Amino acid sequence: MAAMSVIGIDFGNESCYIAVAKAGGIETITNDYSLRGTPSCVAFSPKNRILGVAAKNQMVTNMKNTVFGFKKLLGRKYSDPHVQKELKHFPFKVEQRADGGIGIRVNYLGEDNVFSPEQIAAMLFTKLKDIAATALQTQVNDCVISVPSYFTNAERNALLDAASIAGLNVLRLMNETTATALAYGIYKQDLPAPEEKPRNVVFVDFGHSSLQVSACAFNKGKLRVLATSADPFCGGRDIDMALAEYFCQDFQTRFKLDARKNQRAFLRLLQEVEKLKKQMSANSTRLPLNIECFMEERDVSGEMQRSQMEQICTETFNRVERTLRGLLHNAKLRAEDISAVEIVGGSTRVPAVKNLIEQVFGKQASTTLNQDEAVSRGCALQCAMLSPAVRVREFNITDVQPYAVRLAWDAARGEDGDMEVFPAFHAAPFSKMLTFYRKEPFSVSAYYSDQVPYPDTFIGQWNIRDVQPTAEGESQKVKLKVRVNIHGIITVASASLVEKKQDSSQNENVEMENSNDNTQGSQDAPMETNGGTQEQQQQQQNGPENQEVREDEMKDEPQQKQSWTQRVGQWFSGENNDDKKDKSKDKSKKVLVKTVELPIDARTHGFAQHDLNSYMEQEGKMQAQDRQEKERADARNALEEYVYELRGKLSEGEVLHDFIAEDQRQKLVNQLDALEQWLYDEGEDQNRQVYSDKLGELRTEGEPIKQRRLEFELRPGALDDFALAIQLTNKAIDLYRSGDAKYAHLSEADIQKVAEASKNALSWLESARQTLAHAPRHLPPPHTTHQIRQERQNLENIVNPILNKPKPKEKTPPPANPTAGDGQPADAPAQEQMDVE
Repeated sequence: MAAMSVIGIDFGNESCYIAVAKAGGIETITNDYSLRGTPSCVAFSPKNRILGVAAKNQMVTNMKNTVFGFKKLLGRKYSDPHVQKELKHFPFKVEQRADGGIGIRVNYLGEDNVFSPEQIAAMLFTKLKDIAATALQTQVNDCVISVPSYFTNAERNALLDAASIAGLNVLRLMNETTATALAYGIYKQDLPAPEEKPRNVVFVDFGHSSLQVSACAFNKGKLRVLATSADPFCGGRDIDMALAEYFCQDFQTRFKLDARKNQRAFLRLLQEVEKLKKQMSANSTRLPLNIECFMEERDVSGEMQRSQMEQICTETFNRVERTLRGLLHNAKLRAEDISAVEIVGGSTRVPAVKNLIEQVFGKQASTTLNQDEAVSRGCALQCAMLSPAVRVREFNITDVQPYAVRLAWDAARGEDGDMEVFPAFHAAPFSKMLTFYRKEPFSVSAYYSDQVPYPDTFIGQWNIRDVQPTAEGESQKVKLKVRVNIHGIITVASASLVEKKQDSSQNENVEMENSNDNTQGSQDAPMETNGGTQEQQQQQQNGPENQEVREDEMKDEPQQKQSWTQRVGQWFSGENNDDKKDKSKDKSKKVLVKTVELPIDARTHGFAQHDLNSYMEQEGKMQAQDRQEKERADARNALEEYVYELRGKLSEGEVLHDFIAEDQRQKLVNQLDALEQWLYDEGEDQNRQVYSDKLGELRTEGEPIKQRRLEFELRPGALDDFALAIQLTNKAIDLYRSGDAKYAHLSEADIQKVAEASKNALSWLESARQTLAHAPRHLPPPHTTHQIRQERQNLENIVNPILNKPKPKEKTPPPANPTAGDGQPADAPAQEQMDVE
């Protein structure tokens, strides 16, 4: 598990959180500032990109090149009315690209550059990826990223493109409220049994820029999303904007200062009212707001209390109430059907929001979950479930597709047909098989039939090629698989031409009618929500062509996975009940089925592959530039740090002052002063190698001084250790002379050798002490610490083998009597004798 990188990313409009699944549970990763949340900010400078916390910190001073709030721009066109509203919040320049998309113009590396919102998001993902890799000490590729439940196909595809540019492999785009529900349910031990009535829990996620609510039904080991409700344009920032607008009018009245005309001042005001909002959530008293040097070098102040804020933000709270009541309608629930209401998201801390929740659902809001980290923890759990190398408790998740989807196709004689393939709040992921009878290539298009928070209801168009009539000129049977995939994206996954022939021979790509070993079925089975099938038929008469469209559903019933596989085999083999009757009548007649995969030309949202490749290459170059700039800055900082450190220690009374001659010290200090001046002058922007070379030159002069000081500090200890070794040796000699039994077994020659070694060592030590006492500190010492330790080692090498020589063993005479005094026979083994001194 330590080497695994199973992470979940909560990609928020204001900040991001990363969680990792480990053997001990789920942990939230801290960034390079030891913070758990990383701001969703990307800034640009003349030398590099600045990402996350560092970007947020310099937002006020570099606001035209600091990009934030780009999550709201993903997958949208510049002309989008919602984009035009968002532009009011941005101090940086946003323009229309040639393809109608959004371009964010910034100054990067001294040049004007235009980036798409997807590229900006990829830059942030690159930072999050680096944070995770640093924390886990391993490369990170696979992840699960959270996405608002109200995101459409265009926005989901854009988010996947951003992750691809950053080099992330997204196992799933997970709806934020579903991730929250997973983080809540997987640890619950008291959920109803699968056959019992489920427990309904509502999750309210009120974040910085949006409000999402979902109702979920829980059973043991199972989670099913019933319905969702959302307001994509109602969040905590709306409260901030209302408060900022109030104080703008207040300051204009009292101080004659209009903050709306000064972007920097308005940005500072937004930051201050956000702090005030958080304070008012905890206090109902009147609280002050003070900003120094606000505009025209003037200070401003104001005050507000919670009741006043609630009155100012009435419209926002009304929108919150409408969204909460909308969930009850969508889920067809009554307040008494709900067991609990869990809240997440920073804006749910506002007391007025909690009161609305209690008023609508009749339940007090519960704060079981971590309001900031619940989504990332749910994503990490989902990533662990999808990873084959991690074992996680089984927990089945059924999500929903929040919008109704219609499929339209071009029919014969110019008459088009359409049908609703997925109603609102249909289970997801999910697939449906549609059968067409055609003589020529045709196209199908998908649209949202509900009102969606996106100006264009178009999802995509798929052109089915290589369809030809039979040899008899009849229509061919074409099967289309329409799918809501694991990311919540609607697509036509495949198109197959099914031909039946009566023949006794077989060839390649031909299957027997009763064959269950179906290639297409076996490939698709793992992709499906495990399920059985149910068939519905819908026919449309189009003149002589008699076109039929048949719909086959694949439902979410995990216990019938095998029956689904068999059923798919039946679809593609052409077997049905009538076929079984025919076979029983005439077993000799075999129906051969040829299944041909048809090519599909898709026109959907998202970047073309060549554009993605170009953006990935550009991102790689920017990452290389960031690394190069970091190495250059680190080298410069190392040189600057060494200059300050060495000069400070050479000052009067400091540790290195006495270890260099006066003239050399003055010369070195002058050199350090000149180097400092160079660093802030022409050396401000040199390459890494220049700094490294200068640091190397400086070390050749500074390190010998540090070494002399280190020698001076360590030498007394080495001399004392040597003196102690001589003292212990002389004590052993004295014990021998006094007849101590410990050394009685040693010979006189051995002791003489020890005494000679001790005498020589003592002579060397006294000579060294005298020499060192008169040696100047600024010169290399006549005897180094290493030499002193070596002399002590030489003494110990001579003395220790002699003094530690073992005593010879004494032989015990046999007993005179046949039995010992304790009654043991004479031939019994002798007991070990121990001499106690």
